[in-house]
Amino acid sequence: MDSELFALEERIEQFITLCQSLRAENQELRTRVAGLEVERNRLNEKIDAACGRLEGLMEQLPEQ
Repeated sequence: MDSELFALEERIEQFITLCQSLRAENQELRTRVAGLEVERNRLNEKIDAACGRLEGLMEQLPEQ
């Protein structure tokens, strides 16, 4: 009986350790996702600006 309780206690401790590890990894991933979303938005703004400049240049081209 004691060995069963000891084995159960060890498994519970392993489970707690795994949960803590996964929680930390999840927080790290959330932080990375937030940073990537900011970068994506910045890049989309640059793309929009470049498209606007290209459209302006195309309007200045003489028609043939």
